[in-house]
Amino acid sequence: MFTLVRSRVRTAALALSAVAALAFGATATTGASAAPAPSPKPAPASALAKQGPTSVAYVEVNNNSMRNVGKYTLADGGDNVFDVAVIFAANINYDTTKKSAYLHFNENVQRVLDNADTEIRPLQQKGIKVVLSVLGNHQGAGFANFPSQQAASAFAKEMSDTVTKYGLDGIDFDDEYAEYGNNGTGQPNASSFVHLVSALRANMPDKIISLYNIGPAASRLSYGGVDISTKFDYAWNPYYGTWQVPGIALPKSKLSPAAVEIGRTSQSTAADLARRTVSEGYGVYLTYNLDGTDRSADVSAFTRELYGSDAVYTP
Repeated sequence: MFTLVRSRVRTAALALSAVAALAFGATATTGASAAPAPSPKPAPASALAKQGPTSVAYVEVNNNSMRNVGKYTLADGGDNVFDVAVIFAANINYDTTKKSAYLHFNENVQRVLDNADTEIRPLQQKGIKVVLSVLGNHQGAGFANFPSQQAASAFAKEMSDTVTKYGLDGIDFDDEYAEYGNNGTGQPNASSFVHLVSALRANMPDKIISLYNIGPAASRLSYGGVDISTKFDYAWNPYYGTWQVPGIALPKSKLSPAAVEIGRTSQSTAADLARRTVSEGYGVYLTYNLDGTDRSADVSAFTRELYGSDAVYTP
């Protein structure tokens, strides 16, 4: 059996943190007055020389450090294995008093953001992009049920303000665990995600917007003559250990049909999926749950196929 989406241990942890932080005053949201973070130093030229698909690493920051992403290089040439690191995950929560969605950071996500100089900047200085994933949290709020364009735009502004405040490289959408209808919220509608992504792209034209291709939002990409498919930089398969081409009108260079969970997807399957990524001309390879142990054997299984080199782990 393949691993379906995220671990249930993580889901329970997020749910508990959401209960603890449901009071609106305890949330960590950002506003337009937030001072922009300083721009990271440019990466050295050698970090940009790697040829092959873009490698993505989701990190469960409830348990692991973002710094782990920068500990893997290619034995041949020394370039970074991973090109994009995803902070997993912030949440879309629901304020039952104001009857509106808001962006929430549990204590572990907030710790990463507050310690950007040690958790985020070192990766960016190596040339690795750092993106914040946003995930449902069992409260009825999701990307697909904003009741108006104004409400969707307000949430888009919270996300783009966060990117600016903490010097991030973009936002990843993961429409799981919203539990649409909870707390009297609406069911998914046709316009919500289109308004949300359109507003976010307008707010941050040069940042990454990626789609974890799951949930009601992922099947609602067109409304009123507007198709938001091309507003995404990447989209990927959400089912680990499998091959599934995301159903979105993006070129192969921006898609990851392959998805692996490091340490749980077998090395042979990871290698097969990487080999197929190259042979069929796709430009992205998705990994999940990079932890703090030496995973060079698991990582080498796919880097040999993607880049023709083993991976080296440097603690």
